[in-house]
Amino acid sequence: MVTEKVSSPCEIRQGTSPVILGFPHTGTEVPAEIADRLNDNGRMLADTDWHIHRLYDGLLDDVTVVRATFHRYVIDANRDPAGVSLYPGQNTTGLVPETDFDGKAIWKDGQAPDEADVAARLRDFHAPYHGALAAEIERVRAIHGVAILYDCHSIRSHIPFLFEGKLPDFNIGTDMGKTCDSAIEQATLTVVEAAEGYDSVLNGRFKGGWTTRHYGRPDTGVHAIQMELAQSTHLQTEAAPFAYDGAKAERLRVHLKNILVRIEQIAPGLKR
Repeated sequence: MVTEKVSSPCEIRQGTSPVILGFPHTGTEVPAEIADRLNDNGRMLADTDWHIHRLYDGLLDDVTVVRATFHRYVIDANRDPAGVSLYPGQNTTGLVPETDFDGKAIWKDGQAPDEADVAARLRDFHAPYHGALAAEIERVRAIHGVAILYDCHSIRSHIPFLFEGKLPDFNIGTDMGKTCDSAIEQATLTVVEAAEGYDSVLNGRFKGGWTTRHYGRPDTGVHAIQMELAQSTHLQTEAAPFAYDGAKAERLRVHLKNILVRIEQIAPGLKR
């Protein structure tokens, strides 16, 4: 499933809404010299946030989008560039993962990235993505006096290496309310709690990744919230070929649109 190229580290679509959609994990592009070092398991790219940019497409008029095109096995755009763990003491994957979400090796023997590789990938992929995201946040804040980053994610609903049992369908992360105004958190929670047939949690296993925690500074007019969706909500199966389920997706998109519209409506009242 590897796409052996990287056309550009990220794609940007500029809009005038106060909301920005971030997609750090939907990319499947891997430079050939990196792809050659992945083992058969790694080349499956199983930990992709499959089809999430498609799922959100067209839900909010004139929204800004910043999407990483490279895969998280190249470097994880949602990790601290210093390599500090998001969840100390818990199983997780790092800045440049050595294993997949099941704890299985993704690199050929002796081919795991070294410090020089990590430094190069920070420069060539991680930094350009976050440079673009930071620029769009500043541009949107200049228009509205406020910017709301909604960071879009998905993950398999059952991953024993990372968490026990089944993951809720909607996983909202605000780092315990630190990364956004409470009105944004509450609006999102209200929608997902009313979504019939779905379950949800606020600041459960996923409390917001590095992107949400890094940019979410409500006192500066920049708010950030992460939505981690269980892939069972929009995929035919949570295994290869990870096909998009149009019927499931359309049911889900109703609620996602409701969230985005509501937080956009809140934005004018958040100006400092």
